[in-house]
Amino acid sequence: MQLQIILVLIGTLSLSLAHEFRLRNNCPFTVWPGLLGNPGKETPLRGGFQLNKYESKTFHVGRGWGGRIWPRRDCDGNGHCVSGDCGNKIECNGAGGVPPASLAEFTLDGWGDQDYYDVSLVDGYNLPIKINLIPGTYRKTNNGKYDCTPAGCYRDLNEICPNELAVKQNGWTVACKSACAAFNTDEYCCRGAHNTPQTCKSSNWPHNYPAIYKQACPEAYSYAYDDELSTFTCHGNPETGYEVVFCP
Repeated sequence: MQLQIILVLIGTLSLSLAHEFRLRNNCPFTVWPGLLGNPGKETPLRGGFQLNKYESKTFHVGRGWGGRIWPRRDCDGNGHCVSGDCGNKIECNGAGGVPPASLAEFTLDGWGDQDYYDVSLVDGYNLPIKINLIPGTYRKTNNGKYDCTPAGCYRDLNEICPNELAVKQNGWTVACKSACAAFNTDEYCCRGAHNTPQTCKSSNWPHNYPAIYKQACPEAYSYAYDDELSTFTCHGNPETGYEVVFCP
């Protein structure tokens, strides 16, 4: 009996020290979130599930977790999704999403117990997305613009997506590719001779596609080396909790 009590107390303490995540679907249609842990990190909820309109789901991850969360759209009974698909299955189980898809990215409890988080459009865009911090779970350290503040892309970029980047279904744009995915060149993909911040500058590209994303969503990553205006940090109190909202 005493052993059972000890195990319950250990479990309760472990949960209290874990990071809480809340996923909320504010879209007027069903979304299928995809989840993927970084190498060596757990993948929560078997990597994916169905989230009906205006529904929420909560889960916890341990200290030091890192990974990504993305929305999938228009998934059928076979698990195939029009955007963000992870291999024709609802539970991604360690598979990433096929671009284009909007990403919420996290690296928790890093150097100095600091969390890093961002919304990335490097892999393209399919839905508006926002990262909120759960009140009472964090502490600000400098009150700066990127210190424990919401991150996101709130505008529907499908409305302004250039035709050469657009993914269409029944005549409607349902996702917007990155220039790398659309053209697969070293310059657009920041690889080869263009694999450093100095040699991969979107302002020097043949067409500055990231500027379209950046003007609409100034605090989201628009391409690989867009760190300065896109990375957010926070410290837990004791462990930071996050809410990821689709269609904020």
